[in-house]
Amino acid sequence: MRFAALAIATLAGVAAAGTVSDTKAHGKGKADNAKAAAAAATTSAAAGADSSSNPAPFTYGKVTDTYPGVRSTNRNGPTNPKAPKLGTPINQTSVSRLASINSIDDWCTFGPAGTGQDIGDIEAETVAWCVQPRNNARVIPDGTLTAVHFVKTPLYVQIMALGDFTKIGLNPGDEGGELDPHGATNMGNPVGGNVTSNVTGQDVFYEEWMNYISYNQVCFRVCIAAGPGVSTAAECQHTLDVMGCNFVMPGNYADSVFETCDGDAAYPPGIYPQPDGSTSSFAQFFEGTYTGADGQVTSYTNGNSNQQTPSAAYSLPATSNCVPTGSIGNGIASLASAANSASATVTTAVTQVSGTMITTTRKIFPSSSGSGAASGGNSGAGVPRLGAGAGAGALLGSLLCAASALIAAAAIL
Repeated sequence: MRFAALAIATLAGVAAAGTVSDTKAHGKGKADNAKAAAAAATTSAAAGADSSSNPAPFTYGKVTDTYPGVRSTNRNGPTNPKAPKLGTPINQTSVSRLASINSIDDWCTFGPAGTGQDIGDIEAETVAWCVQPRNNARVIPDGTLTAVHFVKTPLYVQIMALGDFTKIGLNPGDEGGELDPHGATNMGNPVGGNVTSNVTGQDVFYEEWMNYISYNQVCFRVCIAAGPGVSTAAECQHTLDVMGCNFVMPGNYADSVFETCDGDAAYPPGIYPQPDGSTSSFAQFFEGTYTGADGQVTSYTNGNSNQQTPSAAYSLPATSNCVPTGSIGNGIASLASAANSASATVTTAVTQVSGTMITTTRKIFPSSSGSGAASGGNSGAGVPRLGAGAGAGALLGSLLCAASALIAAAAIL
């Protein structure tokens, strides 16, 4: 077994995908928050590299791929094919929202549809982009990816990729957003989005998954098994948007490496085991206001202002049986020039966007529910670098969920 290599030297040059502002007014505050998180992650990575001890692997008992909560009960989106299929026609204006995570050279991510907006503002309208022509989706042009790590564990499969995702419409410097099967209305981000994998030998639609994307990083986890000791909702926990790929989906984010590995399952995101056998959980603290389509303004608060934000996940799960690959691609040369043209179109479109119907404002503060776990639980954790989903812009869906819940509660009262 080996632990994913640290990439401390490259940390500063990688965007914390998900940090982009969901309204222009508070973009600077979120950028400052991301820089502080990056500095903390660098310190934590150095500490992890020097540590001679690592936390024990996550143990969870017997799991199966038919346990409740594993296989999807969500309706397949109306823009999606009825089933995943390889070799579908190339359509770079497709609105298919069916993603598949199968192998190092056969996977998808959700990404922009071409409106020119930052991803955190259009999570509900994103579409599927795939390495190979499949699912009637858009195809990621060759030359986009500079590293891909594919890991299969007993609980999930996970993609960690680096590259130039402006080639699929991300704005330069867009620190990204987080996609999941829930969203503000529980209809999914994107609405009608579905995810499959064939790692068990057959194509299966899965209930829980999470996908972070920025202009230079992607991570995607699909939870494929569960049991009495762990749920798919816990292992694919999707409300820690601002913390980033390395925190929520720890693993090897080294650049210029293409590899397929088996791996231990990570501890559920935000969970910190304590010496007495209990666990402490982390929740990002933020507060703000929500303005609905009817003009009503609602205030909300999430988390606890008196506690600290951990700088790393509890542990970095071990991997084994890693098989390197020279590079991956689809061999479709015409897509590269088309991608450049699309980027130019998107840049022009930015000035034409009039805004969204729902407005949010908020302040973000460091916090955790269990400050002892936040500091003590990281002694063996290595952080390759701050990654996708590490900022406030990606929290738009979570903010709307919280606001919707508050509005519903007020209606009941």
